[in-house]
Amino acid sequence: MNRRALAAAVVTLLLTPAAASDVGDLPASRARLTAALQAIVEDDGAQGVAALVYRNGRLVHQEVAGEIDIDEPLPVASASKWVAAALVMTFVDKGRLSLDEPIGLRMATGAPEAGQITLRQMLSYTTGQGSIESFADLTQPPDISLADSAARILGRPLEDPPGTVFKYGSGAMQIAGALVEQITGQHWEEIFQERLAGPLGMTRSWWTHPLHPNIDPDAVTNPIIQAGLMTTAADYGRFLTMLANGGVFGGSRILSERAVEQMETLQTADVELTYCPPGCAGWSPYEGEPRPGISPSEPRGGGISAGGHLYAVDGYALGNWCERADHFGRCLLVSSPGALGTWPWIDRQNDIYGIFVMRHRFPRVRENLFAAREVILNDFRRILQVDQQ
Repeated sequence: MNRRALAAAVVTLLLTPAAASDVGDLPASRARLTAALQAIVEDDGAQGVAALVYRNGRLVHQEVAGEIDIDEPLPVASASKWVAAALVMTFVDKGRLSLDEPIGLRMATGAPEAGQITLRQMLSYTTGQGSIESFADLTQPPDISLADSAARILGRPLEDPPGTVFKYGSGAMQIAGALVEQITGQHWEEIFQERLAGPLGMTRSWWTHPLHPNIDPDAVTNPIIQAGLMTTAADYGRFLTMLANGGVFGGSRILSERAVEQMETLQTADVELTYCPPGCAGWSPYEGEPRPGISPSEPRGGGISAGGHLYAVDGYALGNWCERADHFGRCLLVSSPGALGTWPWIDRQNDIYGIFVMRHRFPRVRENLFAAREVILNDFRRILQVDQQ
């Protein structure tokens, strides 16, 4: 099948036969999703955008607007964080790393208080090391070691006491990557290929330095852990399938169920949320105790309005945004949007997940991208339910 998009008005739609039989909902839902995706091209200036939706390990919906080759590896920017956290968690599973062990027990740190930083704080951006605005990792050269990268970041003065403030995008994941390299004696890329890419069949995925895209990936010894993944829509879909299936892919366990649960547990409920990246609409209301008449499995917040579309962000988990959590901090809707338009997500309440891919700045497409996903979460939820009847 030719999976290249042909023009802005051309839509490729793959649905299961049962879903396609629901003529009552399908045309209206298709029109709304198509309109939102085409608006990303025609109004927001993206060359092309693709939406892939999965359920039970199957691709149940695929739609393309504009010109985009979904088989081409793309830089996914901050969507890298989710994959990086999962890779680190494979070592937590084996007991080789602990989420709550102070970093000072394994690495030298500049300031004494930096020695109290934990792996959990690194993966949830609560280390006190500032935000992405510091460019602590991105400005580093691509040919130093991850150990050197981590040492430089640990040598910077802390902005806040560890564990007290959430600031998105610090260089903390470089430290997590260096830890993984330290205990294995391997490079990050080797570890990724061995533990995730290989078992998941992510054959067109690798890590690099996003500010040095023309360097041979094999020459990059300091990959940017939080933003350096190159991958395809299908490869990332395989990663999401593993997470959606509780850590299992193709009958093989990649992550423990406990690790997946930890990755999808709100980590920032008790810290001050002070830095939200460009494209983020803000924080949703947080309520620490269940309200009368509301099940603990129901969402907490009312959300933040973004262009009329609900964008509920309760906080951050481990390597991904906890957009909506229940009263116990279990994330019901998780995602990891990247600055260049890639947006993977999992809806736990309705057992669907998917990814948007494009090459365009996320803040410029935010409203129409939210609108497209709302169609999927609401209208296509009903279509998929037809398959169960």
